[in-house]
Amino acid sequence: MQRQGEVDADGEPIRQRRQQQNRPTEERAGFTQFVREVRAELRKVAWPSRSETGNYTAVVIITILVITAIVAGLDWVFSQSVLELFDV
Repeated sequence: MQRQGEVDADGEPIRQRRQQQNRPTEERAGFTQFVREVRAELRKVAWPSRSETGNYTAVVIITILVITAIVAGLDWVFSQSVLELFDV
């Protein structure tokens, strides 16, 4: 590491100050311009139709129910096996 210039002869790290990066100063946009740009971006969004939203909602609810049933079934199986293992 000494050859790479990271430590000195005593093994102490060589500290170097980083140079300040010159960043261009940009004017901050005001609140009204921010709101205007947000509205412009939201107009570009491809919003789902009412039927698509209903379909997506049904898929999510069915998926949640199926996963809940699987977890409940596994919980019951493991609890029964532990009870049988310890003869309770």
